[in-house]
Amino acid sequence: VMGATGSGKTSFINIASGSSLRVGPGLMSCTDTVQTSAPFILEGRTVILVDTPGFDDTTKTDTDVLTMIAASLSSMYLNGVKLSGAIYIHRISDFRMGGTSTSNFKMFRGLCGDTALQNVVIVTNMWSEVPFDVGEAREEQLKSRDIFFKPALDKGAQIWRHDNTSTSARAIIHGIVFKDPLALCIQRELVDEQKDIAETAAGAELVRGLREQAMRHQAERRRLQDELSEGFLPLF
Repeated sequence: VMGATGSGKTSFINIASGSSLRVGPGLMSCTDTVQTSAPFILEGRTVILVDTPGFDDTTKTDTDVLTMIAASLSSMYLNGVKLSGAIYIHRISDFRMGGTSTSNFKMFRGLCGDTALQNVVIVTNMWSEVPFDVGEAREEQLKSRDIFFKPALDKGAQIWRHDNTSTSARAIIHGIVFKDPLALCIQRELVDEQKDIAETAAGAELVRGLREQAMRHQAERRRLQDELSEGFLPLF
């Protein structure tokens, strides 16, 4: 289960599994390592959910988070463990899906690879925090625009709404837990192809995002320097 910090990953896992993993307050990060839920039975199948640190973590860089997730996935793969699916949590309450959120989802998609998208569920949650028609409009944008979730949905990913109940969480999990387990792209890249993490699809997306961020910071710094040199700096 992946997503941004504060998106509700741990709460989703606790509701689905009956676990008591610690949940951070508000947008603060609490999950600082990869951890697993208590096993539970879903229609005869034993299910274990894997909780991961969020991107945009309050104490770790995205590089740290990706490295941690990659190490855990590699260890699973080396031990013959394949995932039945991957879940990406997104807050429908977010006013917009900005550049950082878009980059994070691209990183997640690179981590999974196109072949594994048929085993991916994108979960929108926090529907109670927005008027229903506003949530529906945001969902339609996420589903229909190429810069958001449409490319992943076109390649077999599903999108589900979560209403913060165990019934909802387990229905979402049911949609992927009976699929054939498979290796994620980053597992094949790191273990089979012996790539460095920066050479993986997810790592390349992370590097691209960091470069864009650095360029934005440089542009903002130049703008401030120009205003200072002209003896003008706006007051806030």
